[in-house]
Amino acid sequence: MFGMSIKSSPVRRLSSVSRHLIMSSQYTPRLVGAANTLEHRIYIEQNGSVVSPFHDIPLFADQNNGIFNMIVEVPRWTNAKMEICKEEPFNPIKQDIKKGRLRFVRNCFPHHGYIWNYGAFPQTWEDPSQSNAETKAKGDNDPLDVCEIGEQVGYVGQVKQVKVLGIMALLDEGETDWKVIVVDVQDPLASKLNDIEDVERHLPGLIRATNEWFRIYKIPDGKPENTFAFSGEAKNKKYATEIIHECHEAWRRLITGESPMQDLSIHNITIKNSPGFIQRDHPMYTELPPDSRKPPAPIDPSVSKWWYISSAPV
Repeated sequence: MFGMSIKSSPVRRLSSVSRHLIMSSQYTPRLVGAANTLEHRIYIEQNGSVVSPFHDIPLFADQNNGIFNMIVEVPRWTNAKMEICKEEPFNPIKQDIKKGRLRFVRNCFPHHGYIWNYGAFPQTWEDPSQSNAETKAKGDNDPLDVCEIGEQVGYVGQVKQVKVLGIMALLDEGETDWKVIVVDVQDPLASKLNDIEDVERHLPGLIRATNEWFRIYKIPDGKPENTFAFSGEAKNKKYATEIIHECHEAWRRLITGESPMQDLSIHNITIKNSPGFIQRDHPMYTELPPDSRKPPAPIDPSVSKWWYISSAPV
């Protein structure tokens, strides 16, 4: 079966440090243009060849030990709303655009930018045609969102190996928008963080801050507070893992053409039974833009402004 072929390529038994170095070193970012511009793109290369972070990078880094690959889209403390572009071939990371302008999240006091390394799980998809039995809302048509809470600040396009701790269910404009809480396997606290209750024990206040961040971050842009399923409660590792597997199965249906593509690009170079499979000598692949990185463009000083949100519940 297709799903089994993806899951049945375990990493050889190595020390966790060696495994991490091997998995991390094979992926590097290809930067096109200048950050803070409409044209900027970050492709992800595997040993020098572009791969899709949506489709080609495996979800499981070491399935036997519960280690997953995560794509960092937004490093902690930064404001640019970077995300995997679902519509463009090979899904480069780019900055989100609204009304022709680049999107930056506001600094809602006391939070500065994103408060974790924020990103996505590859080979997952929140199917917009399927309604979750508990949230009563359909998927948001995106890869599964991930908040990595370790101490190291990541970089755009980084592929981290992480362990799952829990999950929250944001209800964003009527859609289920899961937020998986994870930690880098190399973080100093990783051995002590094994389920959601460990987060409060070792990082007190972080889950509460995460709830507040997602609840209020759109208010400066004139939108109402976001709401959560489960009264904002973070569900445990077991529940989170079930959601991840559901979204991995939804992605399998997408990549094999069983589900409508919803205007998404399913071009890939690794999944031969996919209608989106592309040979490496295909012009669509060979004509991808080369690395052409430039210094970041200036951003509007208002991005650094503090926003004070009144009447936020404690």
